[in-house]
Amino acid sequence: MTKESTGTSWRELAGSLRLDGRALIDGQRRDAENGATFASISPIDGRHLADIASCSASDVDAAVASARSAFADGRWSGLGAESRKRILLQLAELMEAHGAELALLDSLEMGKPIAQSSTVDVPGSVETFRWYAELVDKLSDEVPSTPPGSTALVSRVPLGVIAAITPWNYPLEIACWKLAPALAAGNSVVLKPAGQSSLSALLLGELAIEAGVPAGVLNVVPGTGRIAGEGLARHLGVDALAFTGSTAVAKRLLECSGQSNMKQLGLEAGGKSANLIFDDVEDLDTAAAKAAFGAFYNQGEVCSANSRILVQRGVAEQFLEALVKHSADYLPGDPLDPENPGCGALVNSGHADQVEQAIGAGRAAGTVLAGGRRLTLNGSDAYIEPTVITGLPEDHPLHRTEIFGPVATVTVFDTEDEAVSLANGTDYGLAASLWTASLSRAHRVSSRLVAGTVSVNTVDALSLATPFGGFKQSGFGRDLSVHALENYTGLKTTWIQHG
Repeated sequence: MTKESTGTSWRELAGSLRLDGRALIDGQRRDAENGATFASISPIDGRHLADIASCSASDVDAAVASARSAFADGRWSGLGAESRKRILLQLAELMEAHGAELALLDSLEMGKPIAQSSTVDVPGSVETFRWYAELVDKLSDEVPSTPPGSTALVSRVPLGVIAAITPWNYPLEIACWKLAPALAAGNSVVLKPAGQSSLSALLLGELAIEAGVPAGVLNVVPGTGRIAGEGLARHLGVDALAFTGSTAVAKRLLECSGQSNMKQLGLEAGGKSANLIFDDVEDLDTAAAKAAFGAFYNQGEVCSANSRILVQRGVAEQFLEALVKHSADYLPGDPLDPENPGCGALVNSGHADQVEQAIGAGRAAGTVLAGGRRLTLNGSDAYIEPTVITGLPEDHPLHRTEIFGPVATVTVFDTEDEAVSLANGTDYGLAASLWTASLSRAHRVSSRLVAGTVSVNTVDALSLATPFGGFKQSGFGRDLSVHALENYTGLKTTWIQHG
């Protein structure tokens, strides 16, 4: 999945792609019933990519009915774990074979560098399916202690029809975080990808059919959040919903669930993660390099981005100098240039407007130490330099509001208690990082930070074997690891009285 492996340049390959924006319902690609579409526009250069089906309530109904029929007749849910494993492993093989195409679709639609989508996102997505495929036949039921003359079996069963609503910042990878465990557990799924980035999810649906996933088991309905998203959230035929996105939308989905059938929700919402740099850190330059990565990777469009950097006063000046130096590693470049080591475009010009306004607010109240400029590349103005802002008041909104762009704020602290108080001083609790040479401090501070994942002497640590999710208004439920199955299964007790 490199320029060499495709035998041509990424830009030439992009020009030869088949871009099909039709929905996938009951195993068939189809237009929205009312014929409505919306345009997919690449933030890389502003060109029109495809017209995407804008699914209506009737399309959502058809997808849910298809998923319900597939679940009820057992064409997937009734297969043994070994059979589902074999098919999902075949899907992973097909994803790998189509890796260059999947990587290009994500880069074209949301502007991320092809060097990242081809070497990180697609391989990670493939491994997610392999991991859950290999897991599913290794799960066992429980036989708890019961009174003499009785036997109880506690089994984990699929919930039925799962709705998955996924974001635009990692279009393929986060879709796989939902689909792999949901399908491995035996559910049927209706996926609504983000409107800004639907194409890789639609191709994934096609590959699932080719791999042997029966028609109706995986449906993909692109469309607006208000119609397709809320339609799934309110649908009485949907048993559970998994979501990654903003806190505001997550709250809306909670309302929809309560107003319909109390469907089970797994919500991964916003974040405003802190990165604490203590003065006993062993390698300050490495800490600064990783801080730049944690704040600016993927254009800062990461829910767990370590965008609030807290540094102890004794090393603040030296750290800031190193951070400014390393921020230059993430200067925007052509996303389709495989040699571009930095950032790509933000998802669209409208989002770039919002990030630019946030930088303006930071400049008015503090000091911009690096970056801050909006750039035009390839005829698109969706590019923004990585930006470092310091000197903001403690109560400034940029310390608490998720910007979702390449913007880091830096605050100086004196004591450990002050650092923890600042780190926990938001509505979010998704992730945090800390840097220290003291093992006791690492344990002590980690236990006090309100975050689903605390990374020590690194940033934003992630693994298929460890759960990902947060506390407070970052939502609840977990992606990744065996714990993700809790979003898509329920515990069922069978009690046999035989004496």
